[in-house]
Amino acid sequence: MNNYIDIYCERLEQGFWAEPVNFLTNIAFIIAGVMALKLARDEGALTRSSGTLIALTFAMGIGSALFHSLATLWAMIADILPILLYQILFIVFYTRARIRLSWSRIIALLAAFLILMQAMMGLPREWLNGTLEYAPALIFLTGLGLWHMKYAARERFILLGAAALFAVSMALRSIDMSVCAAFPLGSHFAWHILNAAVLYFTARGYMRSGEIT
Repeated sequence: MNNYIDIYCERLEQGFWAEPVNFLTNIAFIIAGVMALKLARDEGALTRSSGTLIALTFAMGIGSALFHSLATLWAMIADILPILLYQILFIVFYTRARIRLSWSRIIALLAAFLILMQAMMGLPREWLNGTLEYAPALIFLTGLGLWHMKYAARERFILLGAAALFAVSMALRSIDMSVCAAFPLGSHFAWHILNAAVLYFTARGYMRSGEIT
């Protein structure tokens, strides 16, 4: 669990401060969490579901900071787990509370999501630097965004905007190792910044779409 992991361009050696930019840009997740919490309070939308999404946003910042400083297996798990939980729970919360799907249909959607994710994770990590494992999240977010655009009462394009931003984020993550020679910092830090915005926009879209037309 304490084996050293080096899979990012910025890290050249062991040590806590070997990825300073990747480490510091995790503050973006904390900022996104604070903004989402403020919005929830202003909108009177701080519920168990929205609170869970906000808590996971904070957890992503902490987990990612641990991984980019300690670079161990247990820190990687602390990084990955909140990301996976956010994806799963956002699908559950949105489809149940907003689209009002039955539990049987939600379970079927989750099964499809997890099967697709497992298939992507089985591909060689060299393909797009392992970023393909996030393709199911992009597909599902785009699908929810299309539904949101058609039926939401407010901010109809916010989830599609989040999906577009996530696509850019994925592209930047995928080239991290390949740009090392020209740009030693790599591009993974942009993944943090853009994904923090994606989290805020998805949480905002969920909280502000309580009335469906």
